[in-house]
Amino acid sequence: MQFIEPNLEEILNITAKLDSDTKPQWGSMNAQRMIEHLADSLRMASGKEKFELVTPEDKLDRMIAFLESDKPMAKNIEVNFAGKDVALRNEELELAIDELVDEWLCFEGIFEENPSLKTVHPYYGELNFEQWLKVHKKHLTHHFQQFGLI
Repeated sequence: MQFIEPNLEEILNITAKLDSDTKPQWGSMNAQRMIEHLADSLRMASGKEKFELVTPEDKLDRMIAFLESDKPMAKNIEVNFAGKDVALRNEELELAIDELVDEWLCFEGIFEENPSLKTVHPYYGELNFEQWLKVHKKHLTHHFQQFGLI
């Protein structure tokens, strides 16, 4: 499978195609909620929001193998750490995209300052910067496909 490159320029090129009326091809998120959800995942990666590991230790190798694979994330997947009915934080889509940019820059900055940092993903365990980039590569591709942007 072809995944997008997880960098800010690529993200901005793709989000430029999005407007508040863009409907998902699956799932119940609207466009703004999807962008805020992506910002949430960056806060998780940066360690701003802490989550407990839900994957049993003996299954982490299998989860990391999926992360390393070319398999996409499943459509309509529901995860317990990303609620469906979360209130929107921003007044409009453009402000949510600004928030996403800020969180991306923070994510890069935190790992640049501390290259050995590892933060917890509830399914994949403790991840370093390169592993988080793989999560974001799959996650961004998943949601950008969901909204027909790629």
